[in-house]
Amino acid sequence: MNVVLWIVASLLAGAFAVAGAMKLSKSREQLAASGMGWAEDFSAGTVKLIGALELLAGIGLILPAALDIVPVLVPLAALGLVLMMVGAIVVHLRRGERQMALPAVVLLLLAAFVAWGRFGPYAF
Repeated sequence: MNVVLWIVASLLAGAFAVAGAMKLSKSREQLAASGMGWAEDFSAGTVKLIGALELLAGIGLILPAALDIVPVLVPLAALGLVLMMVGAIVVHLRRGERQMALPAVVLLLLAAFVAWGRFGPYAF
């Protein structure tokens, strides 16, 4: 199970690091034009904050455990992603974007799995 948790955490880390870096590097208008219409509902600063949190969470899923420095940050990062995905689901559902909410639900479940495993029976 430890290997499965590492694999899931690595996939989540990669996905959120890339998504966060994209939100940090592109303008709100560019993000909206590329299919992220939700970005129009938020200020540019809020979009950048979301990107920074995603990038930090992606790093936090792997680096603390890999370096054995404060490994409790791994489940905390996963818990933070769970909360972010709850927010993403709410935003998509309020905008009537049910299809866009589905990936957020999947990411929420994967992050919850990592949080459960690393807080619980497979803690570092």
